[in-house]
Amino acid sequence: MASLSNRKVAILTEEGFEQVELTSPKQALEAAGAKVDVVSPRSGKIKAWNHTDWGIEINVDKELSSVSPDDYDALVLPGGVMNPDKLRQNRDAVAFAFTFLKDGKPVAAICHGPQLLIETGLISGRRMTSYPSLQTDLRNAGANWVNEEVVVDNGLVTSRTPKDLDAFNKKAIEEIGEGAHHHA
Repeated sequence: MASLSNRKVAILTEEGFEQVELTSPKQALEAAGAKVDVVSPRSGKIKAWNHTDWGIEINVDKELSSVSPDDYDALVLPGGVMNPDKLRQNRDAVAFAFTFLKDGKPVAAICHGPQLLIETGLISGRRMTSYPSLQTDLRNAGANWVNEEVVVDNGLVTSRTPKDLDAFNKKAIEEIGEGAHHHA
């Protein structure tokens, strides 16, 4: 497994993220040696959604307004229905994700997480997956949507649901270990 001891990863999230889609990748990335910051437009604590009800509260490490994509080697986008819907309406969050994609830095998005990437205008022609309800939105944005456990397209890692987390975490660590992917 790749050592990520010199890598910094931002997990960009809002209130209402799917709990395990943040806690599981964070744990896996930290176990691989990465420094992981939970970044949010909010400060203090934010609340998880756990399947059908509110879940744990987690600490926000850095407020979105106080960080730059240059501070990080990779971006992770957990899902949940509320979280990406809020983020995609936030110009700063869209700009943050846009820069990672534009610079070819690894981006890992699971479940409803890819919703934010639609707003960047940079997913046309990319092979992706997501929670099934987003497939039309992703196709309309030009993505080649496929129904697979984990899809890797030039540093962009996507998965469908929490059931795919093991494969998602493994590929995210691999891609982050490889670093930026510069495409022609």
